[in-house]
Amino acid sequence: MDKPKYKRVILKLSGEALAGSKGFGIDFDIAKSIAEEIKILVDMGIEVGTVVGGGNIWRGRSGEGMDRTTADYMGMLATCINALALQDSLEQINVNTRVQTAIEMKEIAEPFIRRRAMRHLEKGRVVIFAAGTGNPYFSTDTTAALRAAEIEADVILLAKKVDGVYNKDPHKFDDAVKYDKLTYIEVLEQGLAVMDSTATSLCMDNNIPILVFGLDDPNNIKKAVMGEKIGTLVWKE
Repeated sequence: MDKPKYKRVILKLSGEALAGSKGFGIDFDIAKSIAEEIKILVDMGIEVGTVVGGGNIWRGRSGEGMDRTTADYMGMLATCINALALQDSLEQINVNTRVQTAIEMKEIAEPFIRRRAMRHLEKGRVVIFAAGTGNPYFSTDTTAALRAAEIEADVILLAKKVDGVYNKDPHKFDDAVKYDKLTYIEVLEQGLAVMDSTATSLCMDNNIPILVFGLDDPNNIKKAVMGEKIGTLVWKE
C-alpha cells in the first residue's frame, strides 16, 4: 500500500455534517460512517485530532438580539455534545478516543493540555477538541487552526458539504468555478469561504496547509491523507 502523505492531521468537521439530511441534531449513521473512516486512518498509523462544529445544534447568529458572548458560549457547549457523540461512535468500533475541552468540565472530558494531547496522539488515540478556543468571537475554524499549530499537525483536512472551494456558491450559480489550488493571500483577498479570516491568517503564519473537500463520500478522508487529487489545497505557493 502507498505511504500516507501526512503523519499527523486535524480533521475539521462541521456540525452540519453530523446532521446529514436531517439538517438538525445528530444522525448516528453519519457519525458511525465518519468514525469508520477515522478508524482506517488510525489503523494506517496516522495520528488524528478532530475539531467538530456545533451548527447542527446551535448557531450563534440564530439568537437574534441575544448577547454575542452568551450565544457563542452556547455554541461551544453544542460542540461538546457533538464531540461526545463522535467519541461514542469511535469507541463502539474500538478506537481509543479522548475528548479535550477548552472549557473545563472534568466529569465528562479532559481539559485541553497540549502535551497530554500530543501524548495521546503518539499512543494512537484520537483526540477530539471541543468547546472551541474557550473564548467568544472565535469560530471552530479558528480552533482547528490553533490546535493544528499547537500539536504541530501536517495539514488541516476541512470536510465540508461542497467538494472544494469555488469562486461563488455552486448551489446558487451554475457557472461557479472550482479551484484546485489557492494561496492563503488569494483566499483572504478574494474573501473566499474557506475558513474565516482569522483561521486563514493563523494557518498562513504557521504554514499549515488546508485541504478542503466534500464529505459526500466518506472515503474522501482516506483519499485526502493519501495525497490523491481531491478538493482544493490552500497553501503558501
